[in-house]
Amino acid sequence: MSLKTAIFIFILTAWGTYLALTSPRVTETKQLATLTGDPENGAYVFTAAGCASCHMDKASNDRLSLSGGQAFVTQFGTFYAPNVSMSGTDGIGNWTLEHFAAALRDGINPDGQHYFPVFPYTDYAKMTDQDVVDLWAFWRSLPAVESANVAHEICFPFSMRRNIGLWKWLYADTPYVSQQGTRGAYLVEALGHCAQCHTPRDPFGGLDVSQWMTGAPSADGRANIPPIAPSELKWSSEEIAEYLQSGFTPEYDMVGGHMAAVVENTSRLTTADRNAIATYLTNLKN
Repeated sequence: MSLKTAIFIFILTAWGTYLALTSPRVTETKQLATLTGDPENGAYVFTAAGCASCHMDKASNDRLSLSGGQAFVTQFGTFYAPNVSMSGTDGIGNWTLEHFAAALRDGINPDGQHYFPVFPYTDYAKMTDQDVVDLWAFWRSLPAVESANVAHEICFPFSMRRNIGLWKWLYADTPYVSQQGTRGAYLVEALGHCAQCHTPRDPFGGLDVSQWMTGAPSADGRANIPPIAPSELKWSSEEIAEYLQSGFTPEYDMVGGHMAAVVENTSRLTTADRNAIATYLTNLKN
């Protein structure tokens, strides 16, 4: 075999491997059509998942007007939350349940392209089928808001959506880290996606699960997000639950910054669910 032939075969093999690894993959969704959506539970899931915190219209402060536009500054560029209202022009009004599920759990848009993982679909992938269907039933009741999306500001090569397939190959299939099967784990690791802020990341933006909930630099690198693992956060389960309800720390400081939006959501949860989150956090092994 000549050198040119060997190089050609290598390039062809490498290209084929790249295409295979970066190809968008969507989880089977046929079973979703067999379920009946409960919009009341969907509204609760909407709150627990913090959907409004990223996508709401900040100008009007209306939690149900999901026009997007909020900027998220990261080491890879600035991402802008999209319009996910029921607008058929600017939002997701033309989506089906299957489109919604593929976006939420697989990070794939209706055109078959990868979403950037600033959208925490790696956590939402753990959502139950019923919660997905219920959330969509609620979402369809929300108003349409005509507001054009803002283009992300990302430099090459991070701007190439196809490459997100390689990132997903490394990080997307993430099992539960702790207490799988409990309500607390579901609320923290799936719906609440708490680790996205409170766990450090490696240079490629993947979560370092060996340092689960031990705090991390903020996405823009300008601040530090505090640890919530019991080795660092010495609060009792009752104190955590109270903080999630009132926003007051055991020292009677008041919640601030982005966490204020989180507490706005957790304050709307049931007492049982706030207690489940607190139990999960105090039982973490670090």
